[in-house]
Amino acid sequence: MARKLSPKCKRCRREGEKLFLKGARCVSSKCAIVKRKYPPGVHGVKGTGRITGYGIQLREKQKAKKIYGLLEKQFANYFKRAAGLRGDTGESLLQLLELRLDNTVYRLGLASSRDEARQLVSHGHFLVNNKKVNIPSYKVKPGDIIKVREKSFNSPRFKDLLINLDKHETPPWLSLEVKKLEGKILGKPQRKNLGEIINTKLIVEYYSR
Repeated sequence: MARKLSPKCKRCRREGEKLFLKGARCVSSKCAIVKRKYPPGVHGVKGTGRITGYGIQLREKQKAKKIYGLLEKQFANYFKRAAGLRGDTGESLLQLLELRLDNTVYRLGLASSRDEARQLVSHGHFLVNNKKVNIPSYKVKPGDIIKVREKSFNSPRFKDLLINLDKHETPPWLSLEVKKLEGKILGKPQRKNLGEIINTKLIVEYYSR
């Protein structure tokens, strides 16, 4: 399976903002954006020149790709699916991305980052409606119940998780029973409930060229 192997902190610096790709490190003083808030590369603090309209659209698309950890073809396929749905294409795109199983596990607080959520799902630590699912891109839907497998519940990874889960803010479209490590999809995510600010209008304009 293809993976993006470039350093995560450089991805944030390229976009000029925190993309929260490394969990707790992103909210600490060690965050690369705090230390070096300029693009990576030989130009250093000089950064880059003036960005064209096309460049702004491209950067927004690249930012969304990096946030959700997708490759170019994967992201383009999600946009194609969103464009075929009724309603606002940008809103539909965000909903398709948010309803990926790995993203939902991250939003529930059962992983510190989307990369960790993807790894935990791939290793078979989660059940969806009491069936093991190890496909990170699996699409969940309202009413689905996601929980940690009984065999995994007592592992050090999830025992440590219980300590910090009480501080986690679950988005309105999800509910979480902390003691059971079990979450439920209450409805479709809305743009206003998302932590990351993605300008989907620019992404739609990019693909509509």
